[in-house]
Amino acid sequence: MSEDGRGKVGACVAGWLAGARRVPSPNHDERPADAVVRLLVVHAISLPPDEFGGPGVEQLFTNRLDADGHPYYREIHGLRVSAHFFVRRDGELVQFVPVGARAWHAGVSSWRGCERCNDFSVGIELEGCDRLPFEEAQYRRLAELIDALRRELPIEDIVGHSDIAPGRKTDPGPCFDWTHLHALLAERAGRG
Repeated sequence: MSEDGRGKVGACVAGWLAGARRVPSPNHDERPADAVVRLLVVHAISLPPDEFGGPGVEQLFTNRLDADGHPYYREIHGLRVSAHFFVRRDGELVQFVPVGARAWHAGVSSWRGCERCNDFSVGIELEGCDRLPFEEAQYRRLAELIDALRRELPIEDIVGHSDIAPGRKTDPGPCFDWTHLHALLAERAGRG
């Protein structure tokens, strides 16, 4: 097992996925007692906007974002947000919140008539934006992650943030190739 976020994704231990680099976020809380995690929400984020590879996302999710680090950071440095997972452009997998806890990723949201999607979902952020394609390494890591989570949780659906917060959110955006993701998931399922 690799602890650098580039190893093979494995089973969850106490909500932490083997193969993901751990960067614990304080931005989470307990799920409702009767919550069953049955939804995966795919997001896209880049900090600064449309720039990749820097520490901004990890700093945001751990409340360490320097408001003077970029003009845009002044607008968001007070946000208290997180996701369970973050997939960097090179496929590195970072985990911020154990899957049993509620990460603060979806905001005001609804899926199949159920409000407050954070209560019953896992949030997966991809390093990306609405106007640039995602990397093959990200699709492959995302498919591996979804496969691992499906073995642990009764997942019913995989949606974009825009699907559960239409009109408010656009991510993962028009450049995200859902067909390719589903083909990779089918390929993994075919391997047994």
